[in-house]
Amino acid sequence: MKHLMAHVLHCNRTALYSQFDRPVEEEELAPLRQLLKRKAAGEPLQHLLGTTEFFRREFLTDARALIPRPETEELVEMVLNRIPARPVRVLDMGTGSGIIGITLALELKDRVREVVLADISPKALDLALENAMRLGARVSTIQTDLFENLPATPSDEERQSAEEPEQNTEEAPEQPRTAQETRFDVIVANLPYIADGEELAPEVMRDPHTALFGGPQGWEIIERFLSQARDYLTENGFVALEIGHDQAAAVTRIMDGCGYNHMEVLKDMSGISRFPFAYR
Repeated sequence: MKHLMAHVLHCNRTALYSQFDRPVEEEELAPLRQLLKRKAAGEPLQHLLGTTEFFRREFLTDARALIPRPETEELVEMVLNRIPARPVRVLDMGTGSGIIGITLALELKDRVREVVLADISPKALDLALENAMRLGARVSTIQTDLFENLPATPSDEERQSAEEPEQNTEEAPEQPRTAQETRFDVIVANLPYIADGEELAPEVMRDPHTALFGGPQGWEIIERFLSQARDYLTENGFVALEIGHDQAAAVTRIMDGCGYNHMEVLKDMSGISRFPFAYR
C-alpha cells in the first residue's frame, strides 16, 4: 500500500511518512483505487509501479521481461569479485530487462571492452535497451536463441591458419574473426529454470512464460546453454549462472560432461546452492 501511495503522490516513502497526517484528495484516491484493483487481480507491484530497484539503481520493469529477483543482485556481486583487473568482454545471455549486463557495464566502467545483451525475445531486448539508455550504459544487443545468431568462434585450426603468413598476397581472402573478437571473458546467464507445469503464484505467472519454464526437468535450456558456452569463452574465461534451489547436482554434472574446469556452486544468502561458476 505504501509503495502505491508514494507512487500516486509522486514522492518517496520518506516524504510519505513525513506527511502522514496530510488529507488525500479525491483526485489522488481515484488512481490509487485503480492500482489496488489491479494488485488484487494479481498484477505484480513492480508492474504497477513501472520500476524496480536493482543494485542501487532504478530499472524500468513491465510484462516484457522477468521481474528482477533479489538473489540476482548476489550473482552480480559474485561476478564482479571474480572479474580480472583488465578490460573484458561480457555476454549477458537471457538478459530480460538487462539488469545484469547493464549493472556490470556501469560498475566495471573502463574495465569493460564490450557488454552484449542477448535474448530470444525482441520485446525484452527493447526493454533492456530502454534501461541502458536511461542509465547511460554502453551495451549492444542481439536477438538470438542462445548462441544461434552470435558470430561463430574460430576453431584452433582456423586460429593457427590465421597466424601463419600468407603465401600468395595477390588476393588475400577475408580473414575470419579472431578469438578475441568472438569470445567472451565472462558469460552470465539467468535462464529459465522452472520445470514445465510447476504451479506458481499468480503474480509470478504474469512474467513471460518463456522466461520462467526451462523444460520437463527445469534445467534443459541450461544444459543446451552449457553445451555451447564453453566454445565462446576466452582461455581463462568463466560462466556464471543462477539456478533452481534443487538443481546444483544436475548442473554440476552437466558442466563436468561439457569439459568445464574449476567448477563450484556458491550459496545465496539463504544458504541455497544457487550460483554455479565454471572456467573454460
